[in-house]
Amino acid sequence: MKKTIFITLMMILTLGATTASANTSDLKSKEPVATENKLSAEEVNRLLNRVEEIRKMDKSTMTTSEKRELRKEIKDIKKNVRRHGEVIYISGGAILLVVLILILI
Repeated sequence: MKKTIFITLMMILTLGATTASANTSDLKSKEPVATENKLSAEEVNRLLNRVEEIRKMDKSTMTTSEKRELRKEIKDIKKNVRRHGEVIYISGGAILLVVLILILI
């Protein structure tokens, strides 16, 4: 009993100390920088065409280093499209919440 009370008090003091030391004046002084890093549809189509080109290539005559370079290029293209493309990520918890709301309605 005494041990749980001690642990609870230590947690409260620790969490209270960390929130009290936060300084919000530094956060307010910085203005967010607006950057537009979206790929145009033309660039996305060009990248996707390059991926299809690579997939259609005859790789049986290539060396392992050439194949490795192609794999690396495909990975870079996919990362670029995912990072700058228009993709919406939905977590599992959000999907579960939406389904529950729809069931209740």
